[in-house]
Amino acid sequence: MSLWRLPEPLILASGSSVRRQLLTNAGIPVDVHPANIDERAIEKSASDLSPPQLAARLAHAKGEHVAQQFPSRVVLAADQTMACGDRVYHKPTDLAAAHAQITSLLGRTHELHAAIALFANGRCVFEGCETARLTMRDATPDFVGRYLDLAGEKVFTSVGGYQLEGIGVQLFEKIEGDYFTILGLPLLPLLKFLQSKQYVVA
Repeated sequence: MSLWRLPEPLILASGSSVRRQLLTNAGIPVDVHPANIDERAIEKSASDLSPPQLAARLAHAKGEHVAQQFPSRVVLAADQTMACGDRVYHKPTDLAAAHAQITSLLGRTHELHAAIALFANGRCVFEGCETARLTMRDATPDFVGRYLDLAGEKVFTSVGGYQLEGIGVQLFEKIEGDYFTILGLPLLPLLKFLQSKQYVVA
C-alpha cells in the first residue's frame, strides 16, 4: 500500500540526498534526475533579485529544465539561498573558506530561503518559498576549527558549511523557522498541494 497515487514516482530535479530522504520518509517514491544548469550564470543575470526571489528563480529554472526532458511526469525542483545582512553566501570550496564563512556568522542571525517548483505535464503548477532565521552562538576560533575537523568534507555540501541535523547544531544559539525549510525542502506546503491534487491520499 502506498500514499502515492500516480503510476510513476516523483522526479526530483536535485542530487540532494537530504531532500530525497525527506520525500521518501513522507511516503513519496522518488526518481532522481539532477538539473544540469549553470546556477552561477543565472545568479549573475538576476543580480537585482532578493535572496528569496533568487532561490525561487533557481528552483523554477531547474524544474523547467528537467520537466522538458520528462513532460509526462511530475517533477519537483528545489533551491536554497543564504544571506546575512547584505551578503549572500555560497557553498565553501575548501576548509579555509568554510572557517572564514562560519567565523563571519558567529554571534549573528542569518536567513535560509528554501524554494520549490513543481511541474506537471511540462508546466509549473506550484511554487513556494519559506524562510528560516538562525542565530549562531559566539564560539571561539578553536571551537570552529575542531568542528570543521569533525565535520570534514560535509561542510562543502551545504551553503552554510553546516548540517543542522548533525554536529552543526553545536554552532547555534537560536532557531526560528520550519525544520524542513532549514534542510532545503519546505515539505509541509508541498504535501498540502500534492494532497489537494490527489497525487497522494488526501
